[in-house]
Amino acid sequence: MDRSTVILAGGSATRFNNADKGLFELNGRPLLNHVIDAVKGLADEIIIVTNTQERADTYAKIVSAKVSFVLDTEEAKGPLMGALTGFEAAQGEYTLLLPFDSPFVSKDVLELLFDLSSGKAAVIPRNTDMEIEPLHGVYNTSQALTAIKETLSQNQFDMHSMIERLRGVRYISTMVIEQLDPELKTFININTPLDLKKSQEITSKKTKKP
Repeated sequence: MDRSTVILAGGSATRFNNADKGLFELNGRPLLNHVIDAVKGLADEIIIVTNTQERADTYAKIVSAKVSFVLDTEEAKGPLMGALTGFEAAQGEYTLLLPFDSPFVSKDVLELLFDLSSGKAAVIPRNTDMEIEPLHGVYNTSQALTAIKETLSQNQFDMHSMIERLRGVRYISTMVIEQLDPELKTFININTPLDLKKSQEITSKKTKKP
């Protein structure tokens, strides 16, 4: 198996009155399903990391039977713990890491990240201000696991500290990504009800185009 995808779907959506954000609908479909659709056909397996069995059971009712679930019991410590849980379950040599609330993630962009990952510790988007998007990256699974464990051993819980321990990271400029995703909608996250409303407006405009 060459490619895995890990989707992080934990945490409480406090700005959504603690409702399950993954079930909120955009264009008539749950946010989680939009992300899954983007990675179908790109990876040999799709793993969803969430924080309770109840949540996993709920998601299992709305996604393909080919999607598997693992539980992150320490997700309160941040996405690095979710990444650890997902990478430990991943069978692929390279693993794409994504959040579950990026409904516009581009299949073309994800395919490019995978294509560029061969022989690299990671391929991570980086914007013109040198800010990176670690939750939209592809990682060499075994190297990332080693780096995560080293980071946690130092009581550090952020993705950036883990990435600093990787050797052979390829950063891909968002200027390159814009050729496939001109508005960089891949990196839009739904964090608030206002974000969801704006995203609905985006889909409405797209639908109305001749």
